[in-house]
Amino acid sequence: MANIQYYDVILKPVVTEKSMNAMSDRKYTFLVHTDANKAMIKEAVEKMFPGTKVERVNTMNYDGKTKRRGMTFGKTAKTKKAIVQLTEDSKEIEIFAGL
Repeated sequence: MANIQYYDVILKPVVTEKSMNAMSDRKYTFLVHTDANKAMIKEAVEKMFPGTKVERVNTMNYDGKTKRRGMTFGKTAKTKKAIVQLTEDSKEIEIFAGL
């Protein structure tokens, strides 16, 4: 496994209707590095967003989709999604404040 630093773990936030509704329950959704585990994701969120405390992390692995262009077949990259639950006394994540 590659040496993954905490700033390489979180790739981007997932902004969908379902993830925006979950933010009221202090759950935030991110696309993360495919080799990251739950402990690495927890550490990355707590370091990147000061004042946050992570209660738990749920992860989902997605295989790449098969795509076709003419007669040629290929696959898109596999991805990993993480849903981070913050504790009650934790600060909010500022990225989502204006949404």
